[in-house]
Amino acid sequence: MFTESDIRQLESRGISLEKAEEQLRLLQTGFPSLDIVAPASTRKGIRRLGREQQEYYAALWQEYVSQKRHKVAKFVPASGAATRMFKDLFAYLENGVETPAMSEFFGGLERFAFSPQLGGRQGREAVEHLLHGMGYGHLPKGLLLFHAYRDRPRTPAMEHLAEGAMVLRAGRESAGMPVAVHFTVSHEHLPLFRQHIADSLRYMQTKFGVTYDISFSEQLPETDTLAANPDGTPFRNEDGTLLFRPGGHGALIRNLGAMDADIVFVKNIDNVVPDRLKASTVRWKQVLAGVLVEEQQRVFGMLNDPSVGEEEKRRLRRPIRVCGVVRNTGEPGGGPFLVREEDGSVSCQILESSQIEDKSLMSRSTHFNPVDLVCALRDNEGKPYRLTDFVDPQTGFISHKSKDGRDLLALELPGLWNGAMARWNTVFVEVPVSTFNPVKTVNDLLRPQHQPAKSR
Repeated sequence: MFTESDIRQLESRGISLEKAEEQLRLLQTGFPSLDIVAPASTRKGIRRLGREQQEYYAALWQEYVSQKRHKVAKFVPASGAATRMFKDLFAYLENGVETPAMSEFFGGLERFAFSPQLGGRQGREAVEHLLHGMGYGHLPKGLLLFHAYRDRPRTPAMEHLAEGAMVLRAGRESAGMPVAVHFTVSHEHLPLFRQHIADSLRYMQTKFGVTYDISFSEQLPETDTLAANPDGTPFRNEDGTLLFRPGGHGALIRNLGAMDADIVFVKNIDNVVPDRLKASTVRWKQVLAGVLVEEQQRVFGMLNDPSVGEEEKRRLRRPIRVCGVVRNTGEPGGGPFLVREEDGSVSCQILESSQIEDKSLMSRSTHFNPVDLVCALRDNEGKPYRLTDFVDPQTGFISHKSKDGRDLLALELPGLWNGAMARWNTVFVEVPVSTFNPVKTVNDLLRPQHQPAKSR
């Protein structure tokens, strides 16, 4: 099935022949179903914390982060382009139809943080300048102007720096410890991100009284996956070469595993708010981190307890994560579930809708996943876990795509917060919906939570 030329192409990407054959097999056979016991709820699987508990965990985090020996960081997946965010605008340029979404866009044009850069343009001219003149239709979300302030507007990348300072700095700036923020970006946008951070750094450091340690990484080419024809044979480009596609955000588990940190916060690039609304987000980040610190202390204590059985210790020797989950408000996406493992035990898992065959389980789910994670990456001896050892390879999925007018099957790796962390020890904590403010379409920026206080 693979030619000598194919094997050379695989080797150039760091992909073994065995791995390529396994990917084709999965594209032909699909993935096994999960044994889902039930959606997690506050009755079973999700912790709901009272005010005193919140205070306790926030204080526990403050104590932990103030200690110089602990390395903490933010990890922000930021490689996605903003193309889908402007879907309605692209359609408008193509067909000229002013849909309700476009009417909302034009009606709120002066309220967008990027409005001054439109130079007074209106209607079609404004859309063309935004998408093509300013490049917003092809830039990553992290570099778009989201929020207006009196001194200067901010991008999501800048808002993550601000949030990082508020969550991570406690007692650290006086000890000379910088706030560490890591962005995963696409190769083509890396120079733009570097320049943007360089242009913003002095302003942000002065604004928040911290120094930053900013780092970047790219999705590794060896995490790309083969595409297949509908019959399961390798899909080939017009020149006969194999077609590879990015394996999805699950590939970033390698990037996360390379972080030199004890505890890492993970959050999507577009889930940000202006400073006036950050108090709730920062508060709950600290609470989640405090829960993680306590859980880690409990686990490490059990690992050092001779009365604990070896099988139980085996299950404790895993990375730990605390996931904030939000009550369902009709937002699409996955959520927290209880899943039965091969050994009969039941674990807490974040599942995507594509992993759930029985859709009635989705309708019974009370909470969803806003991607609000705090992760402990080191064991009780201070050694980093090899995170790829805790991926469940049977939790990927297959999507239907096309290229050059031909249908193809695309293999998505186990997602970063679902299958790639399936074998972690997980704690679910309910967080308020005020901590979840994603921007999926450009008109979401007109919502009150993304506007200056005067427009509320």
